[in-house]
Amino acid sequence: MRIKIFVFFVITLLISACNSGDEGKVSNQSASNSFEQNTPKGQASYSDDVSAKNILQVAEGSKDHTTLVAAVQAAGIEHVLVNAGPLTVFAPTNAAFDALPEGTVETLLKPENKSKLAFILTNHAAPGSFNLKALKKEAKKGRKIYTAAGDYLEVKVDGDDVYVGGAKVLASIQTSNGVIDVVDKVILPKEK
Repeated sequence: MRIKIFVFFVITLLISACNSGDEGKVSNQSASNSFEQNTPKGQASYSDDVSAKNILQVAEGSKDHTTLVAAVQAAGIEHVLVNAGPLTVFAPTNAAFDALPEGTVETLLKPENKSKLAFILTNHAAPGSFNLKALKKEAKKGRKIYTAAGDYLEVKVDGDDVYVGGAKVLASIQTSNGVIDVVDKVILPKEK
């Protein structure tokens, strides 16, 4: 009789453990689905006050890059700028976007031009960390910078000035996942 009670007790514990494990899985799955539904931009939706700022967060905090941030959001590529990297972004200022022919920015921000806008913006991103010092080294070696759009940007040095793809680098800002090189022009990809 004692063996039957012991076996019954063990089976009850096992069933209870299995059921609580299933509930945990359902609960975790619900939490995961809830997280995905509440964060349509993935990692780009996450921020805290403790971690060092990533490329997207630094750009979002810059009054000189509001057009760039709007373009990144319209293209739906925020997640690219928060990945671990390292990544270098050649970030045109608002003035650089303003220098484009009238109506260009407005046209690119339209939903039907999302893929074209994403292509233009990825031409401003390169794998690796290239601050001003690193860009000067690349220029000295005659190397070009390979972009996420599959293009190559020429790096030139003229006195103390560094140019990438014809755009002057105004400053380099280190972030948690790479470098932002502030540039004075929008770097348009070559037509293929």
